[in-house]
Amino acid sequence: MVYKKDLVLQQKWVKLLSSLGDSLGKKPKDLNNLLYLIGIQELGKGILDFSKDEKQDLIHIAICKVLSLADFYELEGIDEEGWPHWKPTSKLPRLDIAEQEQLLKIYVIEYFEKELNVIL
Repeated sequence: MVYKKDLVLQQKWVKLLSSLGDSLGKKPKDLNNLLYLIGIQELGKGILDFSKDEKQDLIHIAICKVLSLADFYELEGIDEEGWPHWKPTSKLPRLDIAEQEQLLKIYVIEYFEKELNVIL
């Protein structure tokens, strides 16, 4: 059964991807692409030639940042190379993969609305 809040989330998600596609010239393919972009934004060094490990670190930064909006993480500090480090502040609920993706989408949308003033 599809609930109204699920439909609203899906509508906002599609609108966000479309909006980013318009501004970037290429629509992000999926949640991981969007998390990668957020990680680059949060690192603040622009688009560089990142290694595979650094790309994974950027996605981790993004996950921590968006989940910090729900008080699951807080910024611990920035290392000497300028990379942010996060620490957990509360335990994440047990969720299956689909629920994890939905939770991340909720806070990715909130990130763009609150942090970057994107109107969805």
